[in-house]
Amino acid sequence: MTEFVLWMHRVPDVALYLVLSLGAGIENVIPAIPADTFIAIGGFLAGAGDLDAFWIFIGTSACNVTGAVFVYRLSYLYGPNFFERDMGRHLLKPHQMLRMENFYERWGPLAIFLSRFLPGVRAVTPVFAGVTRQPWPRVVIPITVASALWYGGLVKLGVIAG
Repeated sequence: MTEFVLWMHRVPDVALYLVLSLGAGIENVIPAIPADTFIAIGGFLAGAGDLDAFWIFIGTSACNVTGAVFVYRLSYLYGPNFFERDMGRHLLKPHQMLRMENFYERWGPLAIFLSRFLPGVRAVTPVFAGVTRQPWPRVVIPITVASALWYGGLVKLGVIAG
């Protein structure tokens, strides 16, 4: 990790903003790559004086939320067919899908909001919100608000550490 941070000090600032922002967004496609790491490193670099914390926050938040909304939209369009046919019918049975729909109807925005604070879980929540055909305001608004709070806090902690 130390070598990675040292390498980042040698990279031009514009490239760092791009790498950190795209790294934060890729979590939605590859949950094993946590956005928190990119955001905290960006905050640390901002605290060390190399980058602007505001642009770290804007770039990483925007890319992560955009990635989550993209995954939500894809699963909204193609998810139900996948889980009714193809290989997906072996992953979720109809009664499980119904339970998930009922869960999102009852707890959707709150569950989505809270899930944004849990790495790994935050990446799959938009998928199932899309599969259960939740309306976009019930998904996008809690994702955006929770992400702004969480990533703002992580940038701030990184700045303090830097």
